[in-house]
Amino acid sequence: MARFLDVHPTGGVNEEMLKKMQNELPDEFGVTTEDILYNIEDDKVFCLIEAPEKNAVEKHHAKYGIKCEWIVEVKTTSSKRTG
Repeated sequence: MARFLDVHPTGGVNEEMLKKMQNELPDEFGVTTEDILYNIEDDKVFCLIEAPEKNAVEKHHAKYGIKCEWIVEVKTTSSKRTG
């Protein structure tokens, strides 16, 4: 499974809602949220997501009414994760 990083406005969500979204099971697009970084004051959310393809990330956010400013496939150097 590929890993993607995206950025988008908060869309009016608060910290509690972001935590709930992060703990959801994979959705109908095969998307799993690994981590969410955010700054409510600057209206920015960064999502680290596992998904089968970039299009799935777009569809995942669209179901919440969110359009990503950008989405990029990424790899990590963390020894806790591979890829």
